[in-house]
Amino acid sequence: MTASVTGATDHASALERFRRGCVIPAHPLALDARRRLDERRQRALTRYYLAAGAGGIAVGVHTTQFAIHDPAVGLLGPVLELAAETAAGADPVLVAGACGPTNQAVAEAELAAALGYHLVLLSPAPDLDEDQLIDRVRAVGQVLPVIGFYLQPAVGGRHLSREFWARLASVETVVGIKVAPFDRYRTLDVLHGVCAAGRVGDLALYTGNDDHILADLVAPHRVVVDGSSVEVEFVGGLLGQWAVWVRTAVSLLAEARLARDGDDAALRRLLTLDGHLTDANAAIFDAANGYHGCIPGIHEVLRRQGLLAGRWCLDPAEELSSGQLAELDRIHRAYPHLRDDDFVAGHLDDWLR
Repeated sequence: MTASVTGATDHASALERFRRGCVIPAHPLALDARRRLDERRQRALTRYYLAAGAGGIAVGVHTTQFAIHDPAVGLLGPVLELAAETAAGADPVLVAGACGPTNQAVAEAELAAALGYHLVLLSPAPDLDEDQLIDRVRAVGQVLPVIGFYLQPAVGGRHLSREFWARLASVETVVGIKVAPFDRYRTLDVLHGVCAAGRVGDLALYTGNDDHILADLVAPHRVVVDGSSVEVEFVGGLLGQWAVWVRTAVSLLAEARLARDGDDAALRRLLTLDGHLTDANAAIFDAANGYHGCIPGIHEVLRRQGLLAGRWCLDPAEELSSGQLAELDRIHRAYPHLRDDDFVAGHLDDWLR
């Protein structure tokens, strides 16, 4: 496989598209029954996302399984390269996940840059304090522009102060934040931080709150900073829930823009669908069991559509929780309007070639 480095013009164009907002699925990892990379189905997933209208893909993130960052596993480079090669010519925003201490995160950003990625989604490092996290952001930002990441504690994240988000937003190489604490209080901390830093309109906010997607996208967020009201909005979504039913996700984001522009009918419809999508996400992400079956839940939806051959994860213990399969059956029956099964069925053979 080969992937060419993207030119400066392409990077500028990708950054502008990212700032305008789009659907960015968190890309899963396709494995075979022996838990080895299934390149054919990995390519099919990438082709599905782009054909469905996603504006970008995020690879090497939580949904791709953080274990691929382990050198002993040896999959980070191959998986990043495979996605970049498959997406060549389609012009999506390419986001690479990076994690670990500063030296690891910088090395991963350098790998992504060499493969033509545009942005780095930087996961929090549990062993660094807030000052060290800011220093790490600055170091990675010397390689590629950075998307900050508020990851929920249940899957490896941590609580970070409102002041931290103001400091992070003040770093010029930070171009966006994925807000995914699954917590309204913590979400407000990010909004306040961005407004305090004066980055509204310049720094793109993407919802990663898979339990509150549509409300994030349509709500007018007005933050009072030093006595003045500042309006800030989420421009798109970068999340695991949008690794499935992507054709629908693209339609929902378009309708959310109509709602923000004053379309009351669109707003009422989306507020109803927000409950449906959150209920579906509870089953897919296994909220009842502390998100243990989150990634297998995503895999199961894709398996039912024929995109994946099975639910296999790198860790054999990472499987659906007790009762989760029945919940997936329930939401499959309850919300046909959220699924894009017909779209997938019409193109699956081409994507698998």
